[in-house]
Amino acid sequence: MSGSEDGARTTPEITPAGRPALDPDQVKHLEFVQSVIARLSNNSFLVKGWTLTLAGALLAFAASDAGWPAAGTALISLVAFWFLDGYFLYRERLFRMLYDDVRRPARPEAARPEPPGLRPDEPGHTPVEPFSMDLTPYAHRTRWHRAAFSTTLSLFYGGLAVAHLVVLVAVLLS
Repeated sequence: MSGSEDGARTTPEITPAGRPALDPDQVKHLEFVQSVIARLSNNSFLVKGWTLTLAGALLAFAASDAGWPAAGTALISLVAFWFLDGYFLYRERLFRMLYDDVRRPARPEAARPEPPGLRPDEPGHTPVEPFSMDLTPYAHRTRWHRAAFSTTLSLFYGGLAVAHLVVLVAVLLS
């Protein structure tokens, strides 16, 4: 919000797109949220790297002489990494919802016609408290299992699970 020299509040500045401009606190809040999103994304990448490394080592060990205990351990570790990666993706989605609400400054009530079909739980409806990192308002909009079984994670970890099962069956039949 811009203020006059006597400290009185005036109407918010409007961008060329017709939206209220973000104040420096909102920009800083967006930077905080974006840094968390980047950290979660990096953690997800690291989990995938560790999964491939551990899976390759344990499956090679199981295929040599270690037998079914090593193959079973490899499968259990794969499932654990899959769920951990799903959790990171779930939290990232929640922070993206928070980001969307922070980037859309609340409109004054008088100039706030409700867009058709906008529900109270959708982004842009409720203003976000400055510097809030509370994800509670977004938790009901997505679920952990939807992130864990998303297309990308299902293809990555599902493919590895098939390889694990093939090795496990081969070890059991030998």
